[in-house]
Amino acid sequence: MANTIRIKRRASGGGAGAPASLQNAELAFNEQTNVLYYGTGTGGAGGSATSVIAIGGSGAFASTSYVDTAVAGVNISSQLANYAPLAGASFTGNVVVGGNLTVNGTTTTINSTTLTTADKNIELAKGSTTDAAADGGGITIHAAADYTFNWVAATAAWTSSTHLDLASSKAYKIAGTNVLTATALGSAVVSSSLTSVGALASGSLAAGFTAVGVGQGGTGLTSAVSGLLRGNGSAYSAAVSGTDYLDGNSDISGGTF
Repeated sequence: MANTIRIKRRASGGGAGAPASLQNAELAFNEQTNVLYYGTGTGGAGGSATSVIAIGGSGAFASTSYVDTAVAGVNISSQLANYAPLAGASFTGNVVVGGNLTVNGTTTTINSTTLTTADKNIELAKGSTTDAAADGGGITIHAAADYTFNWVAATAAWTSSTHLDLASSKAYKIAGTNVLTATALGSAVVSSSLTSVGALASGSLAAGFTAVGVGQGGTGLTSAVSGLLRGNGSAYSAAVSGTDYLDGNSDISGGTF
């Protein structure tokens, strides 16, 4: 006598859906919906299956003949026109990305009138670990010429290719201290390598100021003298009474002959 293996079934005319429970690895077929179910896992009550899943049957999965019939009635080209291709997509309307956007490429081109970002900080040369690797990073404006504001590694400084023009009420600062405005050097600037200045209308020389030489319109002296000054054509010194000039005690003699 041949061996016969039977599985649980629900006859046609019965209710739709899966069995309430199955033992682990037990099969059941619902003839009403043509779905084959399988008990998976052992976490159910009394060692029964954890869950019951559909694994076959025309009621659970579409047959190839069904798919062929469905596809035959659809204009695939017209439907695909509503979806972007995986490569080389072009959009004519607005695009909203709900998550993060990552662009892996060499060049990113944005053709827009105004670029707005809510970010407070824009990172350039991301991934650079040395100044040399970031050399040349910055901003370039294309106009009659290329105007740049770049990091130059050789000088360790931001470098502008054109003028920097501050508003009249603004100043250049170092460490929060004014060093230059439109009309004055900052009070913290106490030394300079200036070789000439415009006409001085007022002011004074502070203690420690070195002598102003004769060639520069001064006397060459570093302190005040009492009495008169004597010049010899190249320098000044204190005049000697009775020698360089007459005082109240001087005698005038006519001499002899």
